[in-house]
Amino acid sequence: MKDPGVVQRMVSLAGISPSDRVLEIGTGKGVLTRELAGLGGRFDGYEVDEENFAETAEAVRGSGARLHLADPFGLRPEFDVLVSSLPYSESSRFVSWLSGTPFRRAVVILQDDFAKKILAPPGARDYRGISALAQLAFDAKIVERVKRECFTPQPRVNSVIVQLSPRLRVSKAEATNIARLFSLRRRRVDAALKELGMEWGEEGGSRRVNTLTPSEVHEICRLRAPQGL
Repeated sequence: MKDPGVVQRMVSLAGISPSDRVLEIGTGKGVLTRELAGLGGRFDGYEVDEENFAETAEAVRGSGARLHLADPFGLRPEFDVLVSSLPYSESSRFVSWLSGTPFRRAVVILQDDFAKKILAPPGARDYRGISALAQLAFDAKIVERVKRECFTPQPRVNSVIVQLSPRLRVSKAEATNIARLFSLRRRRVDAALKELGMEWGEEGGSRRVNTLTPSEVHEICRLRAPQGL
């Protein structure tokens, strides 16, 4: 991300208060980090690329920002507000991780196609396990599109700013069950549940897994599968 206007809109959307713990995942060259550091009560930024990490550390020297050369998805950093331009290859991991993490709000840049996927309704072509998980865990809204020239290097895909607020915290076991269930998303519900050793009090009938609503998916997947996870 290099466009200062987009950075300022993200910061504004985040509504950071002086007491907020702020998190950024993927600091890159530190363009967004420079604006976030010092706004809240504490700032933590995570980056896995050593060169980017060193450049960001220099950009925010003296600000009190806490930078980590680490992958946050294997950790549980505590935060109130997340503001990030995420690596698109990590989008699914991000949603799965955030779905089980306490937070107040998040403002992120995602690939347009992925944002549409997490908002896809049951039965739609793009409705997947990650869609059901995201719709269970968050209220999500696409705020605006971001032009390709706002990034360096320019991506080959379209991007959007997405706002997320928490609805329901989903456990790791529940998220794993959702992924297992949707690995058979074109199967009839009753056949899929039998194969997975899972149960549901309702009759699936001729319905397919990919027509289940997020609440129905949760009703099934919040119960621990007999085969164990």
